[in-house]
Amino acid sequence: MKTINLRIEGLRCASCAASVGSLLDAQAGVRGVDVSFEEARARVLYDPQVTSGDRLVAAVERRGFHVVARDPA
Repeated sequence: MKTINLRIEGLRCASCAASVGSLLDAQAGVRGVDVSFEEARARVLYDPQVTSGDRLVAAVERRGFHVVARDPA
């Protein structure tokens, strides 16, 4: 398992955070998600044999948000 932290531009409310959280949680290989609109970030625990950080970023950006930074935890 790996963890990635994503700084996400456009998370302005709890509804936005819930939307991103649901999206990430539905991705294959994701085992846990914590999204904070106050901190404009998502922390994702995932199986690197099933998905990748690039795929997670792409999913968020397809939803209309912009990932401005990503770091392994």
